[in-house]
Amino acid sequence: MPRAPVDASVGALAARLVARIRRDGPLPVDSFMQACLEDPVHGYLLKPQSIGAGGDFVTAPEISQVFGELIGLWCAVAWQGMGRPAPLRLVELGPGRGTLMRDALRAARVVPAFLEAVTVHLIEIGPRLRQWQRRQLLGGASAGRPPDIVWHVTLGEVPAGPAIVIGNEFLDALPVRQLVYGEGIWRERIVEAEPDGTLAFATGPEVACASPGLPPEPGAIAELRPGEDALLAALAARAEPLVALFLDYGPAQPAFGDTLQAVRGHAYVNPLTEPGTADITAHVQFEGFARKARGAGLAVAGPITQAELLGRLGIAERTARLMAANPERAGEMEAATQRLMSPTGMGQLFKAIAVHSPGLSPPPAFG
Repeated sequence: MPRAPVDASVGALAARLVARIRRDGPLPVDSFMQACLEDPVHGYLLKPQSIGAGGDFVTAPEISQVFGELIGLWCAVAWQGMGRPAPLRLVELGPGRGTLMRDALRAARVVPAFLEAVTVHLIEIGPRLRQWQRRQLLGGASAGRPPDIVWHVTLGEVPAGPAIVIGNEFLDALPVRQLVYGEGIWRERIVEAEPDGTLAFATGPEVACASPGLPPEPGAIAELRPGEDALLAALAARAEPLVALFLDYGPAQPAFGDTLQAVRGHAYVNPLTEPGTADITAHVQFEGFARKARGAGLAVAGPITQAELLGRLGIAERTARLMAANPERAGEMEAATQRLMSPTGMGQLFKAIAVHSPGLSPPPAFG
């Protein structure tokens, strides 16, 4: 099984995890993943610069301004379909460097009544990322009164009231449990510490698991996301009307497999190597997410591919206008749009799914 040595020069979190495991026993994968991201001293979310060319990965809003602009216009049209409630809580989960919200608010200037109704709520636990977001967003988003912007640690802190919630590459970072199938039973996949101070994957106690889709083969891995249940419960508990849009990567249909991945410096690395220094995620199972949302009392639209969503929202037309206005950057803009829409890349791998109050019609691009 994969293992990784603890390097004392860079492995402060690894050393903490080894000590924790030796004291309390092996960690389920979701507990390991949560520690990697959220450890209060060495967690990845404390890293000063994780997004962008100089970081570890790039997200769609960083590739092209058109992405955030289209999401902003989507929010304005969704608000109209909700009956134009005021005030409206515009919430972003895991807003990264604030680029998506910056571009969204700029594009929404064409619907001034929407901006007048909005208060912006950013769910972010990383203090360094909050600093980035403040730099991006403070200073006004419209020609008139800029929306108020408030930061929170959890969705539950957002005041009651009608809401539009956006989560771009948020679900993939929710800690995932992994179960391994063998000899007719499922067992928890765990991270253990071996006598020589290495971290290694192993199989732990038997657990009950309803197999998705086809019967599993020996060695099959099922991934479960308890964090989705908590998120959907929090959404369902909010007063109507509510619309939430999620964009992320993963299969539309149930699938077995180990999708846990760590990325550092735009390259895949062993998840057990230098925990806390790499972004760690797992693919979203969209059919399972939709099933949970319906079980929580929410209506579901989608999933559709990212290419379908952006195409229906007019990405080609918006890119063409930007290229005409900025001919010196036309090639760069066209390449960025192609990257977002590629059928062999982000356009198909990434999906969009919306959950909303049952009394509402499907939101824009999903009808």
